[in-house]
Amino acid sequence: MRLNRDGYEISDDPARLDLDLVHRWLSTDAYWALGRSREVVERSVAGSVNVGLYRADEQAGYARVVTDHATFAWLCDVYLEPSTRGAGIGTWFVGEICAEIKSWGPGRVVLATRDAHRLYARLGFTAMVQPEYWMELRLRP
Repeated sequence: MRLNRDGYEISDDPARLDLDLVHRWLSTDAYWALGRSREVVERSVAGSVNVGLYRADEQAGYARVVTDHATFAWLCDVYLEPSTRGAGIGTWFVGEICAEIKSWGPGRVVLATRDAHRLYARLGFTAMVQPEYWMELRLRP
């Protein structure tokens, strides 16, 4: 995956990821990952499809997909540096990731968000049709 728009590039090349930066973003600024350790970030990256957003050679965003490439995909850890937000780049970034996921053939893509429902709705995300089917096993408070 390598796409360009308005000076930004999307790439799934794992060699381009700045793990120090991704860890800092997630552990200090992303409400869902505050305090996440570097070791956990490294393991999550190793077990996922990782997508970076770049402006020139600097990373400007990150997302990962937990998937079996056939039946299930969970889009998570979507993060854009603050100066990148609000210009439609994030919508393009997530939209292109979703287009790639669609090519793998799963029946759905899931995600969780506390505050970006309107953004994701523009890309076709909705509340789960049958949330009562889903369950969770909480392993941490």
